[in-house]
This record gives sequence, C-alpha cells and structure tokens, in this order.
Amino acid sequence: MEIHRFEKRWFVVSLVLIIAFIATIVYGAAGVGVQMIDDDGGQIDPSNVRNAQGFSDPGVHQAGDGEYDVYVIAYQFAFEPGSNDPIRVPADTRITFHVTSSDTIHGFSVVGTNLNTMVIPGQVAKFTTVFNETGTYGVVCHEYCGDGHHTMAGTIEVVPEDEFDGGSNTTDMEGGN
Repeated sequence: MEIHRFEKRWFVVSLVLIIAFIATIVYGAAGVGVQMIDDDGGQIDPSNVRNAQGFSDPGVHQAGDGEYDVYVIAYQFAFEPGSNDPIRVPADTRITFHVTSSDTIHGFSVVGTNLNTMVIPGQVAKFTTVFNETGTYGVVCHEYCGDGHHTMAGTIEVVPEDEFDGGSNTTDMEGGN
C-alpha cells in the first residue's frame, strides 16, 4: 500500500498543529505563572456573609509588615469595596484577596492583569499578588449575574507604599486599628 505524498504532508501538518496546540497550553499554564484558584479560601454561609471573619468589615486589612488582606463581597450589582469606594492598596507589597458572593455567581477580573476568578456564593476565592506599578485598575464582573450585570464594575487604586495612609477601608488585623 502506497500513501500519497499529499496525504503524508497533511499528516505532518496536522501533527505539527497538534504539538503546537499542546505546547501553547503547557506554556500558558506553566510558563507565564497562571495558577488555578483552589479551595484554600474556605467556605462560609452565603446567607450570613457579613458575619464571617474578615467579611464583617470588608476592605483592606494589614496582615503584617508589607502584607495586606483585602476582603471583597460581590453582590448584584456591585463590589464592596470597589464599586462605590475604590480598593486602595500600596504598591510593591503582598496583597491577598478574599472574595465571596452573597447572592449569585459573579466574576472578579482585574483589567490589565492576570487576576481573574469566579466568585461563588459560600466559597471564598483566595489569591495573592503584588502590584508593581502604581495606577488605577478596573475590576469587572465577567460572569452574567442578572439584568444589571453590565454596570457591575469597580476600581483598585495602587499607590506608592510611602504615600499609603490606609484610607477609609483599611484596618490593622493585628492591632485592631
């Protein structure tokens, strides 16, 4: 049995494409530091979010020297903080976000970064980052959550560490500031 030379070429081209697709996926998963959000954040009662630790006072909380925890509640159609009051954090510090929902599935995507997670009622999405550049970053909901979904947005203001005064939504978790 003889295989025609064009069949051989198409076979090789197909094989190269499959290898290229697999290489792209491997690079995207390992090469650029993309991580999956797991269940490290824990679970809480979605009907009682405001009584859960950290979420009773959502905002920026100092966790240690150069470390901050940010607690965000997503609900139709806002982020608290974020939508009405920006989330204000210092640059070049370790920021750990704890995000949950009190009503339905939402998304939490920081525009211009690779920070992106699904926000599920009762689940706490926990992820850590360092903002190296100051500026204002947009936060959008990327999961359809109802007829006002298109209005669900917020902001994160990253300021130089020496200019960070804590803002109105910052407390010290260690000292109870």
